[in-house]
Amino acid sequence: MIEMNIVLFFLMIAAFFYAAYAESRAQLHMAQLEGYRPKQYLNFIILNLKNVFAGRNVFLVLEPVAGILIISLLGREFRFGILLMFFFIWVLAAFYAGSTRQKRLKKAKKPLVFTKRAIRLFALALFVQLISAYIAFLYIAGVYGGNALDILLLFGLDIYLAPFVMLFSATVIYPLEMHIQKRYFRQAQEKIRNMRHVKVVGVTGSYGKTSTKYFITTLLSQKFNTLMTPESYNTPMGITRVIREQLSEKHEVFVCEMGARYRGDIKTLCELAGPSIGVITAIGPQHLETMKTLENIAKTKFELVDSLPKGGIAVLNGDNEYIRRHAQNIGVKTLFYGMDSGRGDLYITCDCIKNSREGLEFKAILRDGTDFVCRTSLLGRHNVQNLLAAICVALEMGLTVDEIQAGLSEIKPVPHRLQIIDAQNGVTVIDDAFNSNPEGARQALEILKEINAGKKIVVTPGMVELGAVEKEENRKMGKLMASCCDYAVLVGKRRTLPIAEGLKEENFPPENIVVVQNLDEATKVLSGLVKSGDIVLFENDLPDNYDE
Repeated sequence: MIEMNIVLFFLMIAAFFYAAYAESRAQLHMAQLEGYRPKQYLNFIILNLKNVFAGRNVFLVLEPVAGILIISLLGREFRFGILLMFFFIWVLAAFYAGSTRQKRLKKAKKPLVFTKRAIRLFALALFVQLISAYIAFLYIAGVYGGNALDILLLFGLDIYLAPFVMLFSATVIYPLEMHIQKRYFRQAQEKIRNMRHVKVVGVTGSYGKTSTKYFITTLLSQKFNTLMTPESYNTPMGITRVIREQLSEKHEVFVCEMGARYRGDIKTLCELAGPSIGVITAIGPQHLETMKTLENIAKTKFELVDSLPKGGIAVLNGDNEYIRRHAQNIGVKTLFYGMDSGRGDLYITCDCIKNSREGLEFKAILRDGTDFVCRTSLLGRHNVQNLLAAICVALEMGLTVDEIQAGLSEIKPVPHRLQIIDAQNGVTVIDDAFNSNPEGARQALEILKEINAGKKIVVTPGMVELGAVEKEENRKMGKLMASCCDYAVLVGKRRTLPIAEGLKEENFPPENIVVVQNLDEATKVLSGLVKSGDIVLFENDLPDNYDE
């Protein structure tokens, strides 16, 4: 029977429960980021094996194994002392593992949201994890007759295998969730179809869609009662929830961001929301990993245009060649916007762009020759492009130039997208930490190059989710960084190797390249590097399911 008094027994159980709870929450967060899809979550596990099976959990398995081996080698005379020592080490390690997991969840860029679906999955996964540990405990205590180290080994394995418990639970509960989703989806679909006075504007694109959605909403709010999908609510269930819980009779316009990782995703969202105006901001290599080819990405984004009603309006980025290539024989009114004023078919373009610490100023020029000055506190030429899309929609919705200019003055930087932050010590921080893409990274670096400052420092972990072109795009990013900054702080040794290669190819001083393991280390490096008058650009922050 187990050689353990009641106090030690409850201490062991408490440590196990805490670590198991924290690990289950962490895996629930990853499953949520992967859309609760078992196949996607399995791919996450496969692609992130080292991170999923982190060292803190490996120790919970290896430590009791080491204790068992030592007891077998030294004999029974040292048994009690060794048992006690390894017991307390394991308990402390379990509490530490649980504590670090909880801290990482609090720091998550996109936090875990305990929706009803998340609660159901979490409850099932935790039940499976605890009941399996209980059955194993009964076997070892009552049948096998093992000691405390055998129990600790079993509990360690149970915590260590939490990702597979979550995968099993997500798979088992998936049919039920699909049934529930379909019911909610139909309710939301029926609700918005009956609200015929509500104009729906759908916004999609490989990048720029969240900013463009926000710009459109700010402008249209000058004239209409406007609701937009919050943050990055761009999935079927996210949009369903907004329609069911927030959309009401008082609203006149619903601006809906539409995200996609697979073919057919946009079509599903259009079947739900029923947009009459569709905006495509860009087509690029984002999500190339899941869609495989740019052709698939383009077809997926154009599902928005294909879903527009007969009197609908397609607002398209005329500077993007992939969009132009697919914008042939569209059966709805099509308006191109862009910064290439040489193109004769643009509905709206721009000129006289000025970029400073105060923000942007440019002249908007319509196809009929009308022009007006636009001022905003935003940074970045690419924001001009997104603003042109918003202005295009606003004009089609009947806003006057005065209303548009008033709306532009109210636009604030979207958090983590070229957001200027005063560090209160004379240092300017440009926060561009939202998931980066090649075009966005280039624009951010060009802005850094334009602004007058002391030292210019870039902190970045590089770009992800670019599939086969990821390494090459990060190398290009490094080459461009060499001409824009004085110091490069690279987060993650292996992942940032291509950036370092690009920097060195441009003869960037090796002593000015600092490689750190995480953002906390980068912050410590900056504290000893920056002084008043310097400027720091944070370019990209890895998605939470890459930063396990």
